[in-house]
Amino acid sequence: MKSLDVVTIGETMVLFSSSDQLPLEYVNQMQKQIGGAESNVAIALSRLGFKAGWISKLGDDPFGRYVRKFIRGEGVDTSAVTFTNQAPTAVYFKEKLSAEEVNVYYYRHQSAASLLHPADINENYLSSAKFLHLTGITPALSDSCQETIFHAIRQAKANGLKIVFDPNLRFKLWKNKDKARKTLMEMATLSDYILPGIEESYFLTGEEDYEKAAQTLLTNEEQTIITKLGAEGAFYYSANESGKVEGFPVKQVVDPIGAGDGFAAGVISRLLEGGSIREAAERGNAVGAFVVQMNGDVEGVPTRTQLDQFIDSENTRTDVER
Repeated sequence: MKSLDVVTIGETMVLFSSSDQLPLEYVNQMQKQIGGAESNVAIALSRLGFKAGWISKLGDDPFGRYVRKFIRGEGVDTSAVTFTNQAPTAVYFKEKLSAEEVNVYYYRHQSAASLLHPADINENYLSSAKFLHLTGITPALSDSCQETIFHAIRQAKANGLKIVFDPNLRFKLWKNKDKARKTLMEMATLSDYILPGIEESYFLTGEEDYEKAAQTLLTNEEQTIITKLGAEGAFYYSANESGKVEGFPVKQVVDPIGAGDGFAAGVISRLLEGGSIREAAERGNAVGAFVVQMNGDVEGVPTRTQLDQFIDSENTRTDVER
């Protein structure tokens, strides 16, 4: 069995977007790309020099074959990806009205990935990794997807993997908010590293202050919370330490989608190297800042050389610890 650094599980869709800043009804030409939080993280880790594996289910159709070829071409292991003729590969459309205002329209109901089942998780494959990366998107796709995620969590824990959880809250996918909150909190409780945004922290805990929210999310001494603060950086909190790492300045935000996935990949990559939580948050900030300066979910993800050069070029940052 192939040795991997990280395994992630989730749906990747074909993305159609336009460079025109117009409502979709006035857009006449679109470009084809891919988008999916989990594969975004896997691709980012691969570009940074790590071995990532992606588990998913795709439609046995041209879009499904395109998605796998693209992700495999980025160096991600796709041997655990399966195809089905029972449902299509999902698609979605990105509407860019301005750099700050981007709308997303999903066509993923009853998609191939929604048919994921616990039997699709190969324990030997999963146990070959050091980290399992999960988001709150996958359990929202279907009941069987939710069962699959918790099955993977149990297997990961049994095999000593560290679990990294990004809530990645998508209200459009959940039938009701109470179920979303209950499911995501259960995942958070079972995870080693939790990477919420400010709004996700508030949704899960009811605390408007992100520091208090982090304290609430921490359910055992082995956990670490790293809250994404956008342009302000990140706040990390554990039983032993806490602090804020300032964000990297960005001259122009071209496309904000994918920044959180870049952040997750940056954090995981530094943890794999044995770095501290502060260093992991710092690298997460750097990758996220790099990503938003290019169009597309993964097109702007840096290589390790590009990331090092980007970090070295920034000399105005300060770190605050306590």
